[in-house]
Amino acid sequence: MTKPNSGNNTGPCAQKAIKRLLDIMATLRSPTGCPWDAEQTPESLKPYIIEEAYEVIDAIDRNESGAIRDELGDLLLQIVFQSRIFEERGEFSLADVASAISDKLVRRHPHVFAGTPAGDAQTLADQWEAIKALENSEQGKPPRSLADIPRHLPALQMARKLAGKTTPGQNGGNPAGLLSESLDLLGQLGEEVRSSRHNALESRIGELLFSLARLGCALNIDLEQALRKTNDEVIAEHDAKFKDDRQER
Repeated sequence: MTKPNSGNNTGPCAQKAIKRLLDIMATLRSPTGCPWDAEQTPESLKPYIIEEAYEVIDAIDRNESGAIRDELGDLLLQIVFQSRIFEERGEFSLADVASAISDKLVRRHPHVFAGTPAGDAQTLADQWEAIKALENSEQGKPPRSLADIPRHLPALQMARKLAGKTTPGQNGGNPAGLLSESLDLLGQLGEEVRSSRHNALESRIGELLFSLARLGCALNIDLEQALRKTNDEVIAEHDAKFKDDRQER
């Protein structure tokens, strides 16, 4: 049984706002609408999905609620846009998209909607994966493999997913052992730099980064996010130094 709403009054307002957005998109795609919108395809819109998702992340990192709202709207537009195109083809609508994810959430949270014991975080993660595997089996799909991880993910994000699926043990293995592995790879990299074996450097650096991704997985640290924060710090320090230098002149 599905749990009731939390009691807020946003339901009718949300329905009205979504209907307005759907009506606007239908108009834009119509013969009397916008030529640019009308000629778009799922393939032509792919770059915008990625771009808008990153702009949402950037707004979250800045902790600007107004910007987060606007960027989530831009991302929602891409979902509505794709859904409208497939609705025109007679394949599915936004309602089908919403129903599919709602059904999936209920199936994958039996501890919330079916009264099964919750357990700890690792138990819930294992339960999620087991339910996914059962769904694939019932749908006649082959067991998911590493090849199913999206190839368009940023390399560090993909490395974290691979690390989580290939490193044994809770949260991706023992941090001390993984740190030792990373230090060993760093030492090998140092030897190759000193001996000028440049043809092996790219491969060795890749191995070191993947090892650090495994370490991050074990420590529950997202390397993509960690590097993004460091990049922001470098930019802030550079801008502050540039400002100080100009003031001294």
